[in-house]
Amino acid sequence: MKKILAVALSALVVTGTTQVFAADTNATAGQQSGVVFVNVQQLFQQSPKIAELNKSLQNKFKPRQDKLASQQKDLQDEVEKFKKDSSTMSQKDKDALQKKIMADQSGLAKEYTNFQQDLQKEQNKVMTTVLKELNDVIGSVAKNSHYNFVLDSQAVIYADQGTDITKQVAKEFDKK
Repeated sequence: MKKILAVALSALVVTGTTQVFAADTNATAGQQSGVVFVNVQQLFQQSPKIAELNKSLQNKFKPRQDKLASQQKDLQDEVEKFKKDSSTMSQKDKDALQKKIMADQSGLAKEYTNFQQDLQKEQNKVMTTVLKELNDVIGSVAKNSHYNFVLDSQAVIYADQGTDITKQVAKEFDKK
């Protein structure tokens, strides 16, 4: 689960959240202007802020994840007991144990689905906040440096290294 947030963030960036930022197009002569890029995926992977959010999310869901793992183990133990003892059990006891196993499987599946939905909901909430903040930082850096356009490096086939503003954006993003 440690990398779930980072993978989700990267996937959303790659699948369409990439934006082009238009900065002040009336940059005065002698000031920097042009097209630059930022490696958003690198920001997500290396940002201490993202790592902290990921850790927080993991800590929030760890108790439920541990509970589900424990329930899964208990269910496996019941199945093993059934396999081991079914030959010596009465039909009534077999039926009762099978019914209990099926009910436990159903309950575990529902709890797991709820866990996944809650985790996804929380990841989306965090992702929305992070992307908004990152977009604001990128826009601010672009405007302050008088860049006309900022592209995600995923959308760039070739760029001179001098046009990479990832470090500058990372510094500003992690300060917030």
